[in-house]
Amino acid sequence: MPTMSALNVSVWRGAADGRFETFEVPHSTNQTVLDVVTYIQRLLDSTLSYRFACRVGMCGSCAMTVNGRPRWTCRTHVTKVAPDLRLEIAPLKNLPVIKDLTVDMSDFFTKWQRAKGRFAPTKTRSDPVEKIIPDSQARQAADAGIECINCAVCYAACDVVTWNPDYLGPAALNRAWTLQNDTRDGDQRQRLRAVAGDAGCHACHTHQSCQEHCPKNLNPTASIAGLKAAAFRAALTGKL
Repeated sequence: MPTMSALNVSVWRGAADGRFETFEVPHSTNQTVLDVVTYIQRLLDSTLSYRFACRVGMCGSCAMTVNGRPRWTCRTHVTKVAPDLRLEIAPLKNLPVIKDLTVDMSDFFTKWQRAKGRFAPTKTRSDPVEKIIPDSQARQAADAGIECINCAVCYAACDVVTWNPDYLGPAALNRAWTLQNDTRDGDQRQRLRAVAGDAGCHACHTHQSCQEHCPKNLNPTASIAGLKAAAFRAALTGKL
């Protein structure tokens, strides 16, 4: 690829108390932000820490904060986010920084567990396979949020997580909503209790940052609204 010019790239180095370090990187046609980070690690500073896997927008592991916005770096072209040829690359917000661009995802996945984001089967292998009606209201509600790949972009974009570290976050609540609409799941009452607390669905301020930033174009805000309504109905009927 022909080199067009040089990029001025500021990259976060160290842990939470670290600082930005500046690199000059050749700018090429169709270059992604992940290409830039990889260039720095391979040719300029081999100690740079970051994550990536598939490089094609399937795994979500390359998510970072690019010019103040959480993004998948493998799908983010430099020309679209840095018209002035300046990039600031930082770790995802709302997660502890391990080193450089690598964050600790433990809290993110622990909150999935707290929200009971695990499918609870009601049948065994010996039972007949339960039929799923694709055009049913419940199935459509589940399908609307089921493509989440746990990249934590929505979690990093969520102001409520910033204000309240105990908040379960949009990804965990979106997962809970998909399971609440799965007719095969047997843990729905317990799950609704888990997400209806002070740090659950009612803590959402409906800013819709999760929807705005989701690379999969999901709408966790709508899922959370569904949980709020379900919790309200359950409370009225004494099932919560």
